[in-house]
Amino acid sequence: MKRYLGQKKILRIYIDTLDKYEGQPLFEEILKAVKEQNLAGATVFKAVAGIGAFSEVHSFKVWALAQKLPLVVEIIDDEAKIRTFIETIDSMLENALLTLTDTEVIKYKHENFNMQEKQ
Repeated sequence: MKRYLGQKKILRIYIDTLDKYEGQPLFEEILKAVKEQNLAGATVFKAVAGIGAFSEVHSFKVWALAQKLPLVVEIIDDEAKIRTFIETIDSMLENALLTLTDTEVIKYKHENFNMQEKQ
């Protein structure tokens, strides 16, 4: 369990629901890359509204068939793994904002890790 504790980095990738990569939703392709590179994990957050890089307001509209809403993909892992990952997905990103911040993982509970500790 200790390998997940301590100083880590948070990568946030700001995209939207309509972004695609090779015809597939971009967020799904990013998640596939996370799995392929064996990163600790990722979470996709869907926002209700936001203002993008072109100062356009994107918000939920009941009557719209296609919803262009902000998404944030958040990944926490070691800095070296995150920076390698950024290089891997760079060609997928047409319009995106990436941020990298420090964080401290103080507890990580996972069923498999907890079972190993008891043994």
